Order: sequence, then structure tokens, then C-alpha cells
Amino acid sequence: MKVIAVIPARYSSTRLAGKVLANQTGKFLIQHTYEQACKAKLPEKVIIATDDEKIVAAAKSFGADCVLTSVEHKSGTDRIAEAVQKLAESGQRTANRKTLNAKRYSLNADDIVINIQGDEPEIDPAYIDKVAQLLIDNTDYPMSTLAAPIKNVEQVVNPNIVKVITDSSGKAIYFSRHPIPYDRESGGIGDLKQYLRHLGIYAYRKDFLLKITKLPQTPLEKIEKLEQLRAIENGYGILVGKVEHTTDGIDTPEQYAEFVKRYKKRSK
Repeated sequence: MKVIAVIPARYSSTRLAGKVLANQTGKFLIQHTYEQACKAKLPEKVIIATDDEKIVAAAKSFGADCVLTSVEHKSGTDRIAEAVQKLAESGQRTANRKTLNAKRYSLNADDIVINIQGDEPEIDPAYIDKVAQLLIDNTDYPMSTLAAPIKNVEQVVNPNIVKVITDSSGKAIYFSRHPIPYDRESGGIGDLKQYLRHLGIYAYRKDFLLKITKLPQTPLEKIEKLEQLRAIENGYGILVGKVEHTTDGIDTPEQYAEFVKRYKKRSK
């Protein structure tokens, strides 16, 4: 069974335009994410999927495989699906004009594609392996993701932090920006041990990835603005693995500045 990792990298960003090319550390932000992904043991290839030639050029500068995809994609998952499709196409002549080093790379139906956010420069490589291993060990699931304990009440009520609840087997019941579960006896928020923070990393079986991205957006997906709900609303199971800590992505200039400080401190 093959495992590959794909990093979707969109140039435009509402809060920090061009953030994946920020380079105050001496490396592009997307390069940090790529290098962390390359430390994982299970993926045999790491690919960047982008919508902009500037990111293609940056990827070339540090030797990363990169596929140029449509600017019309509404999600990173859609971008990954196009990249996987391009790599698997038998007629590569057209695709190769938009691809650096990414030779024809066919995947079987059950092979695994990992979605790693491009703004996660401190992602733990062990987590990349864990999300893939979940599908390797549980062949009846088409998709997996990770979650970690909630640390404080502020995280529970923060709509930018997605919460997830699972059944006893680890299958996702629901994802929400709202505090879930609602603890009625405690006025809404109870024991913090009841809450799990969703991490934005996914693994898909290749055929499922291509299938789910062709389905229309579902009602709850539109309401919560959470694309993983499309799978649940269509009756597909998402296996959730639990880990102990999280690393925040880079969404604002302030978060990037803090990352630069941490990186320079570690580099001394």
C-alpha cells in the first residue's frame, strides 16, 4: 500500500496574503512544512499542490515536487484531488508543462493520500505517520484525522477551534465550531476532558478522495464551513486518532512573528 503526502498551498489568504512564501527565517513557510513532512516515515513522496507560479518557483528552489492546479478550488482537498488525478493520468505531456519533478505516479484505489496544511511549519512528523497508519490498520474506513485534548474553556468557546465528538470506537459523530458536547448540568461547558480539538490533517483512500470531492456541498458543511462534514452527511466514516498536543497553523502576521522567534531561538 502506497502512502503519499500532498501539501495544498494557496497564494491568496484573507488574513495574510502570500503567507506560504514568507521567509523571515531564511526559508519559505511552505518549505518548513515540506521539510517536516519529509521527516515522516510512511509517505514515500511529498508533493506541493498550488494555484500560483510563484509557489511553483519557490518549490523548485528547494527541490520539492510541485503540481500547478486550478485557481478555482474552494478547498485544499479539491486541490489535492486535482493533483492526484494529474499525477495518475496516462497522458502526462500536458501536465508536465505545469509540473516540476513530479513524474507519472499512479496510485491504486486503496492507496493513501495525506492532506497536510501548507501553513503548519511545526507539524509533528509522527502525526503524519499516525493519520496514515489509522487507515492501514482499519481497512473499512475511507478517511481518518486526528484530535487532541482541549486545554481550557477559551478553546472550547473559540469558533476558530473546531471540536469533534466520537463514538466508543473512535468514529467521528460530528465536528463543530460550537462547544460540543453541550453539558446541560453545567450550563453548557463541563469537564474539559469531554472535549477534543480537531487537528486539520486528513488521510484519504485515493478513490474516496476523488469521489468525495466530486459530491456537492452538504447543508451542514455549508452552515459550519467544515468540509469534513460532507463525508459524514453522505454516510462515510471518519476515524479519529487521539494525540497529546497540537501545533497551531499560521493565520496572522502575529502568529508568523511568533513562529519566527521560536525558530530563531531553536537555531541558535
